[in-house]
Amino acid sequence: MGTWSRFNIASIVLGFGFLYLPIVLLVIFSFNESKLVTVWAGFSTKWYTQLWHNQALLDAAWVTIRVALISATCATVLGTLAALALVRFTRFRGRMLFSGMVYAPLVMPEVITGLSLLLLFVAIGLDRGFWTITLAHITFTMCFVAVVVQSRLLSFDQSIEEAALDLGATPVRTFFAITLPVIAPAVFSGWVLAFTLSLDDLVISSFTTGPGATTLPMKIYSQVRLGVTPEINAICTILIGIVAIGVVVASIVTKQREAQRERDERAAFAQSGAGEAPRLA
Repeated sequence: MGTWSRFNIASIVLGFGFLYLPIVLLVIFSFNESKLVTVWAGFSTKWYTQLWHNQALLDAAWVTIRVALISATCATVLGTLAALALVRFTRFRGRMLFSGMVYAPLVMPEVITGLSLLLLFVAIGLDRGFWTITLAHITFTMCFVAVVVQSRLLSFDQSIEEAALDLGATPVRTFFAITLPVIAPAVFSGWVLAFTLSLDDLVISSFTTGPGATTLPMKIYSQVRLGVTPEINAICTILIGIVAIGVVVASIVTKQREAQRERDERAAFAQSGAGEAPRLA
């Protein structure tokens, strides 16, 4: 029956069902009328209304959003610089160590990362709270940004930068005028990835948190241990929506930037060809 046999189709259906059916059920039961999350009693949005009156969850959500915005922005800047160093400077003393330190959080268990950061903060006498969580999130999300940006830099045409330098532009001006606009889709994708990872982190946040710095995943976990409530389903549905919208926006922006870049390249080649035609004639 070719590639699409019954076994392949059944494997795909079961695989996607195993991954996404619990999420679909969570979203459906967030609109449940009943307080019992396993018994459907009719459609209702009252749990979303009550959610806005739950000050504890709102405070935790505000802390999470602030941590995610700050850590994603800082991680994007540091990750982009790290990717530039690894791609453009292939030979410098300590490159192997630097590369290993950048990519270590990718393979390091979160428990080890969280415990190591906790011991570091205790050793230097830094009070645990909002900023320790933010520093921890910057540490483990920076490597993801570096991977995304590095993959784009590897296919970057450096002759464009060389042309700008030959025309008198400084390296800094060349970076902001030429390099950064070209790799902007990858930088934005890295920011969205870092924001998403920070938004739903639980393990590292649990190790590095302190008084008054409870993130939303930590708050949800503490409440789920006492029993799942419809409000938990509602807030989880909102998180799923935020992440889904972020992924869709990142994909659209990336495709638009790539299409615009291709159109600009075709226009540049067309202009260069038109300029050379009279000379050839």
